[in-house]
Amino acid sequence: REREDGEEGEEERGRREMEREERKGRRERKRKEEEERRGGERERRGGKWRKEMERKRGRGGERERERERERERERERERERERERERERERERERERERERERERDYYFCFHGNSCLVDRQKFAKGQMLLDLVCGHLNLLERDYTHTHLMYQDTDNTKNWLDPSKEIKKQLRVGSWRLGFSVKFYPADPSILIEDITRYYLCLQLRDDILSGRLPCSFVTHALLGSYTVQAELGDYEADDHGPDYVSDFRFAPNQTRELEERVMELHHNYRGMSPAEAEMNFLENAKKLSMYGVDLHHAKDSEGIDIMLGVSANGLLIYRDRLRINRFAWPKILKISYKRSNFYIKIRPGEYEQFESTIGFKLPHHRASKRLWKVCIENHTFFRLVSPEPPPKGFLVIGSKFRYSGRTRHRPGRPARSSTGPRRSSTAPSARDTSCPVAWTEVSRAGGGDRQRVGGVGSLNVCGLP
Repeated sequence: REREDGEEGEEERGRREMEREERKGRRERKRKEEEERRGGERERRGGKWRKEMERKRGRGGERERERERERERERERERERERERERERERERERERERERERERDYYFCFHGNSCLVDRQKFAKGQMLLDLVCGHLNLLERDYTHTHLMYQDTDNTKNWLDPSKEIKKQLRVGSWRLGFSVKFYPADPSILIEDITRYYLCLQLRDDILSGRLPCSFVTHALLGSYTVQAELGDYEADDHGPDYVSDFRFAPNQTRELEERVMELHHNYRGMSPAEAEMNFLENAKKLSMYGVDLHHAKDSEGIDIMLGVSANGLLIYRDRLRINRFAWPKILKISYKRSNFYIKIRPGEYEQFESTIGFKLPHHRASKRLWKVCIENHTFFRLVSPEPPPKGFLVIGSKFRYSGRTRHRPGRPARSSTGPRRSSTAPSARDTSCPVAWTEVSRAGGGDRQRVGGVGSLNVCGLP
């Protein structure tokens, strides 16, 4: 029985073991099935999620691409607006250039009621404008009288227009008011060949007399005035000329009835005198005046007394209260220099002197001292030298580089009449208006101009020159 019981127990244990194994297998299979089911579910859910994400991502990318396309269109519109603004700025610059060209296109000259409109280049120099004025006035002997254009500075000081420099670099912004004047007065007016040249020189001298720059006595005023009337009106005719036929002329700054009567008395004696002869007599008497061809500059001496420095063909003159107190001829001057507002001249020692001496003068400002220095250089070169000095060739030049570059009195240009314009008759009286002896030239321009550098020290050695 124990053995049977043992066998039955063994069988029971085997059966229970098999049942456990079977249950374990079923659980394992169930677990695997559950895992497979769950994995499939996850796979299905993951596929849907991925598809959903891909769909969402696709919609987001489309929106992003749409936004990018919108931004690109906005940038293109901004570029188009910028191009339009640039085109508008270019059109404005072109209009400004056109206005500048229009302003710089022409000059307008007015001389004794006669006007002339001429074209000019943008970077024109002073020589071009001078040639235009001389051509309009039919003036060919410019080298004998050396007429030039002058302009007024901010302090109402007259400056000569440099023919070798551009006009816009010498004049400031605004309307240009230039005067046509004689720069170097001929010592002998008889060298003038054409009567039109003598006529313009007479106009200049009459303007100098009226303005007080060329003082005259009563007798000289009457004599010069009578020659002026003879040149303008011709011979005296009682039927044509009334009792006050000279009252329209201006002979002196303070013209009186007594002066007019004396002029008429002298004019009655000039019957048969041609206008050319009257103008020549006018010039021959005007050149004898003490202030003929003298360019005056305000200054002070070493003691602070107001004086006038006069530059002429013969040298440097010193005036005090309209009286000449000293004279320095060009051969006696060794060196001319300036520093700031001081002007210096070095004098050659005299017969009883051993050393050179330097005399200094005080001018209102440094521009005035440099202006006087330039005038001295130009007058000395024009009247004393055969040809201008060549510019220095050194790499480093100390001081001013200014040199006179025009013709001199000893080597003038040869006048050649190529113009076919009318000439003034040597026998018929002039029909020109004489109410204003020298008219001003009005030149309009509105453009920029560079300021001229006038500082520093300049000097000119004239030692050993004729």
